[in-house]
Amino acid sequence: MSKFSVPDMSCGHCKATIETALLDADAGAELSFDMEAREVEVDSTLATAEVLAAMKDAGYPASEIA
Repeated sequence: MSKFSVPDMSCGHCKATIETALLDADAGAELSFDMEAREVEVDSTLATAEVLAAMKDAGYPASEIA
């Protein structure tokens, strides 16, 4: 599982857009959102770069939290 900081994620619409983008890329992905911290935990078969690209393409640039 990887955790990502998504500074531009601020509302339910943002969450839904990110969720759709990631599930389109990997239908089996498991996602957990912390809206207050603006973080997303992703358990997926996708590589980190693919997760970041999917979020960026959806309009939500992110960075991995070590």
